[in-house]
Amino acid sequence: MTKKILLAYSGGLDTSFCVVHLKAQGWEVHAALVNTGGCDSSEYPAIESRAKALGAASFTVLEETENYYQEVVKFLLFGNVLKGDTYPLSVSAERNHQANALVQYAKTLGVQAIAHGSTGAGNDQVRFDMVFQTQAPELEIITPIRDMQLSREAEIAFLQEHGVEMSFEKSKYSINKGLWGTSVGGAETLTSHQNLPDSAYPTPCTQQGCETLKIQFDQGEPVAVNGVAMAPVACIEKINALAGSYAIGRDIHVGDTIIGIKGRVGFEAPAAVVLIKAHQLLEKHCLSKWQQHWKKQLAEWYGMFLHEALFQEPVMRNIEGFLQDTQNQVTGTVEVQLHPYRFEMVGVTSENDLMQADFGAYGEMNKAWTGEDVKGFTKIYGNAISVMQSINQRRP
Repeated sequence: MTKKILLAYSGGLDTSFCVVHLKAQGWEVHAALVNTGGCDSSEYPAIESRAKALGAASFTVLEETENYYQEVVKFLLFGNVLKGDTYPLSVSAERNHQANALVQYAKTLGVQAIAHGSTGAGNDQVRFDMVFQTQAPELEIITPIRDMQLSREAEIAFLQEHGVEMSFEKSKYSINKGLWGTSVGGAETLTSHQNLPDSAYPTPCTQQGCETLKIQFDQGEPVAVNGVAMAPVACIEKINALAGSYAIGRDIHVGDTIIGIKGRVGFEAPAAVVLIKAHQLLEKHCLSKWQQHWKKQLAEWYGMFLHEALFQEPVMRNIEGFLQDTQNQVTGTVEVQLHPYRFEMVGVTSENDLMQADFGAYGEMNKAWTGEDVKGFTKIYGNAISVMQSINQRRP
């Protein structure tokens, strides 16, 4: 009986090599592309044609953008997650979800193994392996590029030996696009001091002047852009287009990889960056001090665990429950001003705004207490410090 294997396929050099290599090893190769917001359906025919020309027995697209939003992205938004206070986990957050979708599809195919084209140098190999080995321990995991320690030149030579003459010209920058942003890697990000040039980013700045953007949230989720109601995924795509045309959301993240080395990655994430800041501002108006404090602590853990391939850890579901619960009052509209290469928060309109002046205005007149009330409160509030100061002053 022919052995069947499912390959996580993108159409690039690495996964193209995997199709030909695995077939040469006697596998019946089934290729699957998982779309989490980075692909346009117009690209599918060409990707399928290439996969089958290489020898894949079948090709399918697993459309997961909506599921990815519901299971991952909305919690990154609820938590205002920026790894290292910079990176919205644009592409790295996708891998766990993509791997899970591949496992579920593998089970319907009845394959004996599952493969991916990761090298041995990055985080993605761990993310894919973690999901595969825990969700489908019966499947063999095969990673030709990593296991054979192949160079790009060796892969091209192998393909040419097997009659594959497709062009695999190496672009100057590595681009990985997804719903929550696009990563950009190049020679500059391999250094500690060089910045990416403007030309490295896939979305050029085409706008001048400024533009008002109004984002409406309902219980923490974006539901309208500039007064036009739309689903959250559509809101993200719309803001990506609007803010992206101003070259907003560009930066370079410096972080620690799962495998213990430091790395830099450039990214452009216009919707993620704008939405997180807008959502955070709305929360400042609608949530209590301690809700915001504990949200920040748990959200940082959530982002770290997601980055570190621990999305399946049960505590992640607990944190998601907490984050979801905090959003009950996070409803309102945030006004943002877009400018070339930057943006600014203007203000918030919300029925749940805790700044409503029924009890008093900050720095102005109070309406719910007297000066004597404050004197008594302050005396009791500072009592512990007064006791400590009194004791410490006795020491020589």
